[in-house]
Amino acid sequence: MFLVFDTETTGLPKRWNAPIDDLDNWPRCVQLAWQLHDANGKLIENQNYLIKPVDFDIPFESEKIHGISTELAKSHGDELDFVLKQFEKALNKAQFIVGHNINFDKNIIGAEFLRAGNKKLNLQNFIILDTCTEHTASLCKLQGGRGGRFKLPTLVELYYFVFNENFQDAHNAAYDVEVTSRVFFEIVRRGDFDFSLIENGDKIVESIQNTFGELVPLLGLKHKNLKRASDKISNYSDIEPDNNKNLNPELEKLDFCHLHTFSQFSILQSTVRINELTQLANELEMPAVCITDYNNLMGSFHFLKSIENINKKNKSENKKTLKPIIGITLNVCEDHLDRSRRDDGYQIVFIAKNKKGYKNLSKLSSLAYTKGFYYVPRVDKNLVLNFKEDLIVLTGNTYGEVSSKLLNIGEKQAEESLLWWNKHFKDDLYIEIMRHKLEDENRINPVLIKFSAKHKIKLVATNSVFYLTKEQANSHDILLCVKDGEKQSTPIGRGRGFRYGLPNHEYYFKTKEQMIELFSDIPDAIANISEVIVKVETFDLKREVLLPNFEIPEQFQTIDDDNKIGENAYLRHLTYRGAEIRYKNITNELKERIDFELNVIKKTGYPGYFLIVQDFISAAREMDVSVGPGRGSVAGSVVAYCLKITNIDPIRYDLLFERFLNPDRVSMPDIDIDFDDEGRSKVIQYVIDKYGSNQVAQIITYGKMAAKSSIRDTGRVLDLSLNDTDRVAKLVPNMLMLKNIFGSDDKKLKEDLRSDEFLRVSKLKSIAAGADLEAETLRQAKVLEGSLRNTGIHACGVIITPGDMTEYVPVATAKDSDLFVTQFDNSVVEDAGLLKMDFLGLKTLTLIKDTVKLIGYRHDIELNPDNFPIDDSKTYELFQRGETVGIFQYESAGMQKYLKDLKPNKFDDLIAMNALYRPGPLEYIPSFVDRKNGKEKISYDLPIMENYLKQTYGITVYQEQVMLLSQELAGFSKGEADVLRKAMGKKIFSLLEELKPKFLNGGEQNGHPRNILEKIWKDWEAFASYAFNKSHSTCYAWIAYQTAYLKANYPAEYMAAVLSNNMNDIKQVSFFMEECRRMGIEVLGPDVNESFYKFTVNDRGSIRFGMGAIKGIGRSAVQTIVESRKEKPFSSIFDLTQRVDLRAANKKSFESLVLAGGFDSLSGAHRAQYFHHRGDGVTFIEKAIRYGARIQENEKSLQVSLFENDFSSIVSTPNFPECEPWMKLHELKKEKEVVGIYLSAHPLDDFRPAMKHFCNTKLGVLNDLDLLINRELNIGGMIGEVEHKVSSNGKGWAIFSLEDYEESFEFRIFGEEYLKFRHFLSVDNFIYMKTSVREGWLNNETGRRGDPRLVFKSFQQLQDVLTVNTKKITLSIDNNRLDDKLLDYFKKLFKKFKGNHKLEMSFYDEKDEIRLLMPSRKIKVDVNENFLDELENSLIDYKLN
Repeated sequence: MFLVFDTETTGLPKRWNAPIDDLDNWPRCVQLAWQLHDANGKLIENQNYLIKPVDFDIPFESEKIHGISTELAKSHGDELDFVLKQFEKALNKAQFIVGHNINFDKNIIGAEFLRAGNKKLNLQNFIILDTCTEHTASLCKLQGGRGGRFKLPTLVELYYFVFNENFQDAHNAAYDVEVTSRVFFEIVRRGDFDFSLIENGDKIVESIQNTFGELVPLLGLKHKNLKRASDKISNYSDIEPDNNKNLNPELEKLDFCHLHTFSQFSILQSTVRINELTQLANELEMPAVCITDYNNLMGSFHFLKSIENINKKNKSENKKTLKPIIGITLNVCEDHLDRSRRDDGYQIVFIAKNKKGYKNLSKLSSLAYTKGFYYVPRVDKNLVLNFKEDLIVLTGNTYGEVSSKLLNIGEKQAEESLLWWNKHFKDDLYIEIMRHKLEDENRINPVLIKFSAKHKIKLVATNSVFYLTKEQANSHDILLCVKDGEKQSTPIGRGRGFRYGLPNHEYYFKTKEQMIELFSDIPDAIANISEVIVKVETFDLKREVLLPNFEIPEQFQTIDDDNKIGENAYLRHLTYRGAEIRYKNITNELKERIDFELNVIKKTGYPGYFLIVQDFISAAREMDVSVGPGRGSVAGSVVAYCLKITNIDPIRYDLLFERFLNPDRVSMPDIDIDFDDEGRSKVIQYVIDKYGSNQVAQIITYGKMAAKSSIRDTGRVLDLSLNDTDRVAKLVPNMLMLKNIFGSDDKKLKEDLRSDEFLRVSKLKSIAAGADLEAETLRQAKVLEGSLRNTGIHACGVIITPGDMTEYVPVATAKDSDLFVTQFDNSVVEDAGLLKMDFLGLKTLTLIKDTVKLIGYRHDIELNPDNFPIDDSKTYELFQRGETVGIFQYESAGMQKYLKDLKPNKFDDLIAMNALYRPGPLEYIPSFVDRKNGKEKISYDLPIMENYLKQTYGITVYQEQVMLLSQELAGFSKGEADVLRKAMGKKIFSLLEELKPKFLNGGEQNGHPRNILEKIWKDWEAFASYAFNKSHSTCYAWIAYQTAYLKANYPAEYMAAVLSNNMNDIKQVSFFMEECRRMGIEVLGPDVNESFYKFTVNDRGSIRFGMGAIKGIGRSAVQTIVESRKEKPFSSIFDLTQRVDLRAANKKSFESLVLAGGFDSLSGAHRAQYFHHRGDGVTFIEKAIRYGARIQENEKSLQVSLFENDFSSIVSTPNFPECEPWMKLHELKKEKEVVGIYLSAHPLDDFRPAMKHFCNTKLGVLNDLDLLINRELNIGGMIGEVEHKVSSNGKGWAIFSLEDYEESFEFRIFGEEYLKFRHFLSVDNFIYMKTSVREGWLNNETGRRGDPRLVFKSFQQLQDVLTVNTKKITLSIDNNRLDDKLLDYFKKLFKKFKGNHKLEMSFYDEKDEIRLLMPSRKIKVDVNENFLDELENSLIDYKLN
């Protein structure tokens, strides 16, 4: 017989794999139904029982699924013992047990038998037949299963598949049993159920097929509507307040604030910005405002800072201040260390009563991330007890422990949980009660009120706040969709086909009046909020920076007068020891400068800071990590120079210490250090080892939705097409925010933007004014712009603390770092008292280091970049020629132009150019150049100013010049001079107004005319905001000089290092290879006998391509190849496979090397031979590898001695197969596949003259057609992929890609143009197109224009362009070159290339500025590639027309 049964329960188990004797894990059975069918499938018995709950309740969430309420089960249910006995009787009659996902029901009944005191239910003697298996999944073929398999079907899905109809009463056990039996017998009848392993299985199937000749019918049993029956007797309903009733005047007098508010630091879950939140709370005259973000305190410092600013204003206006309340919503699970199963826990709100409470929140949050993170950050109750002091606890929303258990487990368990929290937090525990108009809340609120009265635990009325105004509900819903990658059109709900979302629009920042109205029937819930506000003390998170302890040698450990134990003494010792090395002779002037700096450092309290920095920089040098010469204003410190923190002598270059550390205004010094990017991690590891991993952390960054990303995210969620979304996003100018676009009038935008940008912005505004989906996308994107989208890690910032990091700042974890990450970002860490160090990885230092190594390897010279001569003529000549490609900070086209004009011949010129070449001071460069070159008179407002402006030809370039002149002219102190510098640089006008009279009066007292002082001040105001930090310019000019020195003196080694350092960016590799060609340096492809991992220089001075730049070749493969060829080069592929480690160099490595040309120098074989096979599918590469592997195996074998190491007698060498070489184009394409660029040649090389002279556009510029409207474009290239298509109206069109030397672009061609030119559209065809860009088509309905469009005017074969399109050629001849030899050369050349193209000769003399154009009437030439090659080889300039 077949027993088909099903259960309904109080919920789901926490652990599906728990044993059935774990009775706390398995939910209770509330309905048990079964049917007994005979061997032929006929129904014998049908039973359906509700089970009376004893000592448990049926949770509302379960009731919503199956409709059985606690009241219904109690009034209509049977005793468990009775039901189990009846079930056991049926069980004893059965041979087969049938069910859908039957294991769950087995465990539920098994646990109930144990609870009833019966023996353990033994189902081993029964054959289990489940309709929810991989087999039925393969029948239904539903997508979405694990591991790419089909999804296991639900009973509803399986029923629909079998009978092509739905059933509505799923989750009523009786009806589920009826449906399961029908499905089961129908699948058996069809022969789709496997009975092959069951004894007499074929007979069973035959019997059922005989019983049900056709489709198995539904039995048609009557079933009670359990939900309707429950509703009839239900007594649960939250008391709805009388909204017509006047507000309680007593309540209106009480203080109110929201205690359950999420800011945007609850990432992608809230649209609430901190400043907007605090501003709104202040406008609503609330006494306090609270944040309770999910698991983190990231917003706490910004929150306090925002309230501090508001309170300053309130005090000045005699208004009440706003109290900040900091809380957190933590996931409290059973065991925060358990990762064997997912347990997100319950969401509990904790509020800090004071600073100590905040520290406990910080500890809990930190531990949630660092120890408890598993899907989400988690703590457990043991952790809560360890850090419970000075914390207030709110029970939370429906995801809180008490409410969640009421909904999902039962009232008894919820009450037990409440009592646990009450036991440990007593009067600091409050029961949250919420009214968001939800059925769940209506069900639990009466119970919460009952608990409150019974246990004397106070209620507080709260409202979960995820957005500030009701109108922002839709924007918030879009944000949730962004988080989950969903479309907003997907319905909100649980399970497949649904998405997460809030059920209504009630989750906004309601006013006090709205909240009183909502809870007018529970006045205490409002009144108790005042108690919470009073309990909270205001505290600040700002403090002085705390330095980690630095170990001082014993002999210096005396207590200084500022309580720094030996720090000042030890710093002085190290400084003077370094000064003796740096300066040799310590003059009185130098001693005075050092003592001044040491005294300022002592006064400001930062000797330990210098000691810490010099320590890890010293360690870096010992570890062979390159350290930059300095960065920023620290280069102005002689102490830093003596400690070898910097490598620039501030005395030599007039750099100022007070620019770094102001003696009159104590502020944290900031030393940024550059390390080579490969060695940076070593230095960080040194710091971790020295201070401990619990004292070192990286700094978090907050990734925000910028304008374009907010449009793209919103467009995706609203299902705006990808093309439309992209088009709208591209209308936003770079670095501009939507709020600025829509918040500014057209006049201001026109002033601020370029004409093309203003045009795009106007289009954007036009779109936003519409009523379509594009307009809605823009409106919503405007709201979401600036929302936090993710967190990251600061590129270089590292925090070091005196003790355990969590004592000073909350920390989190990041997937990209093994270190802790501070929850505070870079903008506040210093104010929070944390020591921040910037460990910057500078690729240029690696470049210099690699170059020096290559030079040492090739020339046996040990260079020290710090000792390069500062007056090297080759280096300055390189700058004068503007050949600065690959030179740090001097490689832009604009900089190259100015360098050619300037003709720098001293280091000061380079410093000045580094400072001037930036927005603002750029306009002063022409005057600077002319003054240097004597074309403009150098003048000074006052003769005394020459001392400070002579090096910059009378132009104020540096901030330091302003500082020095203010001291010289007006008697400013060093500190005042720095304040002036800061006021001008940051345009602090109030401070400038204070300082101006001091400057004018001081200057006048020193004998300078007031009117000239006024002029100087006015000039400074205009330029000082642009003036740059000379210290920084000097440091980076020195790095630039080092790179230029290497390029000028060791060009091949330098360019090899440049290529190596850009190996991961193939476009840059291509760019720098072009520079190598210009320099006359040959770049050779990879070769197994010469290449290393990086680019190198061979014995002939050519650069050899690095094997590390080839796709498919790992570092280990390169290492074994390089190691194996040390004794002698490889003679053949067989020699190579015998010697390399074939575990490191696999088949993929060999194939990539062959395709890249790495084997071209071996055996004389061509590349096609390596991939050829003789019909057996085994390529020659594979045979060579197998040959090498067998040789290596024999070497290890004991049999080797029998053959006296003559392995060739054991293994025969394969012969190279005979086959045709690949076509050159095919070979180049394969090369590009593994290298990313065409290496040995370019397919367009044969057409280079045509591309150069007749194409006016590179494909890269077509990415922004808006800028090209009404332009005529001539484009050439090679066709890549082509797709010929037919539109819905039957007309043909095509998509084709075209590739030039640098880019590729995808074109679409339609209509008559397609018909006219389609014969040109074939893969690998070389074409030349004449096109124009026109405005997009106008949509008459919307009045909008589409994207700009390309009009195709003509197509031509690229190989025909040179001869067909050339009408004449003009040769340019320098008169100084004109002699009989040249004339004779031309005669022979014109005779050799006689043709039909006109010839012109242009003679010029640059000195006298004379040019004479002479057309030839008789001579005509054949302009072809060979003719042009001849001209180029003879260095004859020409122009084609």
